[in-house]
Amino acid sequence: MKLPDVRLSPERVLKEISEIAEFHRIQGSRELVESVEMIKEKLDGLGVENRLLRSTYDGKTWHGTLASPIAWNPVRGELSYGERKLTTEESPLLIMAHSPEGEAKGELLPVFRDEDWEKAEGKIVLVRRNWRDAYKRANEAGARAFIAYREGTGEFYPYIGLFLTRDDLEWARIPALAVPESVAKDMISKSLKGGVEVSVSVQVETPEREDLPMLYATVGEAPYLVFSAHICHPKPGANDNASGSAMLIELARKLSEAYDNSFRFGFAFLWIPEYHGTQAFFEKVKGEFYANVNLDMVAGSPDRSGSTLMLVRTPFSRFSVVSGLLEHFIGLTNRRGKSFSGSELPAMAFKAYLYEMGSDHDIFNFFGVPGTMPITWPDRVYHSSGDTVEKVSLETIAIIGNAVLAAALTLAKEDREKLRRFARGYAMKVLGEVSMKTETEESEKLVMKGLARDSRFIGFELGHDFEGEPWLEWKLRGILNERLIRQNGGDAEEFKKLTEDRKVYAQLHELLMLSELLPKERAFKALEEEYGRADKEKLERLVSVLEGAKIVTLS
Repeated sequence: MKLPDVRLSPERVLKEISEIAEFHRIQGSRELVESVEMIKEKLDGLGVENRLLRSTYDGKTWHGTLASPIAWNPVRGELSYGERKLTTEESPLLIMAHSPEGEAKGELLPVFRDEDWEKAEGKIVLVRRNWRDAYKRANEAGARAFIAYREGTGEFYPYIGLFLTRDDLEWARIPALAVPESVAKDMISKSLKGGVEVSVSVQVETPEREDLPMLYATVGEAPYLVFSAHICHPKPGANDNASGSAMLIELARKLSEAYDNSFRFGFAFLWIPEYHGTQAFFEKVKGEFYANVNLDMVAGSPDRSGSTLMLVRTPFSRFSVVSGLLEHFIGLTNRRGKSFSGSELPAMAFKAYLYEMGSDHDIFNFFGVPGTMPITWPDRVYHSSGDTVEKVSLETIAIIGNAVLAAALTLAKEDREKLRRFARGYAMKVLGEVSMKTETEESEKLVMKGLARDSRFIGFELGHDFEGEPWLEWKLRGILNERLIRQNGGDAEEFKKLTEDRKVYAQLHELLMLSELLPKERAFKALEEEYGRADKEKLERLVSVLEGAKIVTLS
């Protein structure tokens, strides 16, 4: 499968990144709305049909399985100790997202051990992990203020969000701030040498409500190949995720120019706040989507950010050739230099991975739309004030952007027989990877089911469907979380304990999707074939927790 002639402009994407990065795009904030309105103006100028959908941030509404955080805007923050003063003029991340306002002065208490909380009353506590739980404990212990830091951020301010609801404001009273690791270590050193007094001030606005914006654009007619990118995250947030949002603008430009009525797919583009916006979107739009390509952190540089290139495939429960085409075209765009025998060498380290959770492709998969995601990871300035425009890479933008563009155009207009041949080869590749580790009895059935779905949309004949034999129904579909389980009378603490391993958490969601297709033992067998191993005991206990919270019902 060859690369189409159409290319996007990395320079234009970079310019869009720099403009989006000027907004402090915290969920529930006015600047988040303003950043989306700016993108809408750009789409209007391009002549791309679009509409701005709205839900609400009010601390009370539920966006599917997620409780809305409060509407919240930072005004000014300040922290001082000794001769050192930090203010939000340096970075708005000094104020933790959704922090209450307030002023406090007191002795710093670094919390290293559980017993340190006994001394927290009247102190300003400094905490390095488990910030949301620690923030609640600080309030309960009578601390005057809360300061957080994250290891590995160096001189940069970390992004830490509390996502407080209206109910949380009954106990959440003290101001919360975040400081660079270097500042935290200096404060700890002074504290251990005889104590240090800290003064903090946080000014914020908390209106009753704010819009949750969802910008939805379309080119052509359904069924749509839908591209998504979360627009939220703090200033600057260049790679995460001004990059995905900017690339989406350029894709809308290029695909609207290329589209004609012979295409078998239209294209849809969705800018949303992460998870909250995608779940709210599915409450409002019931369009016919073929597949999803989610763009998150698509501009990380190998040198400045330490990034490699990942492709997160669709899960076996939602198998689709769309992952294979992206993988293939990344192989063609990710080239620089030649080997000693003249073979093309990759510009970036690249690998395709089994389904992993972590962005908005998850929600599409949960709602039956195969979702895949190219992403640059790791990123040494992830979720920090160091995620600035000069650290993104034009080469990375070109690699990912042109691969996504090529996959879209190939799906829309390539010869059906060539696509059928490619899909067959990709299915053999995936099943071959499984068969080198274990049996393929269930995974083969799922791959064939996915190919049958691809066939219905693309128009070739491949794969075969099967009638589902579900052992459960996923009633409350979306991101599973402690607050939801507690709200529904379930055992939130048990859920928290069992999902501390993030692999277990991701496999739980895939198990639910598999379990709506297969009987219990076959669903677990499919999960083990997909991932190599699964903790069946933990997962069964988690399903029991979900049943108790009325999130799933067993057949």
